[in-house]
Amino acid sequence: MNWSHLVEEATKKAGLIWLALPDAGDRPAWHVWHDGAAYVVTGGLEQPLPGLLELTQVAVTVPSKDNRSRLVSWLARCERLAPGSNDWNDVVPVLVAGRLNLPDTATAADRWARESAIVRLIPTGDVLEQPGDTPRDSGAAPPPPTTATTVGRLPGMLGRRRKQ
Repeated sequence: MNWSHLVEEATKKAGLIWLALPDAGDRPAWHVWHDGAAYVVTGGLEQPLPGLLELTQVAVTVPSKDNRSRLVSWLARCERLAPGSNDWNDVVPVLVAGRLNLPDTATAADRWARESAIVRLIPTGDVLEQPGDTPRDSGAAPPPPTTATTVGRLPGMLGRRRKQ
């Protein structure tokens, strides 16, 4: 079955995607979908995605917008865009428009060229998980061991209502 339409529609509508990075685990990433690929900005003041720039492929997991469960996971080919290239100039306005709370809308492109990287995630056509074929576990990391305990009874306070 051809899942390319699902990959495109789900990724386009998702508020964020999850990237499986080798040494950092799954990391959330804001992105924009443009011309058949997802684009992410990493480095500098932007989202840290350690190891992404060294990868040639990465697994992308897209959550459902309705209930945030895994909707589809797909394999992407990674391409770093060269600042000033035609591809760079084409996608930067789309990224600026899609970036929430951008502190420097007018100069973001220059800042990204200096200290960040734009990576294009191109679907390879390989779908790793699709609806009806997703694992039952949550995928959440187990909590780290700790000696912390829950707080006991709260101390008395003036003005607090008594339970009835």
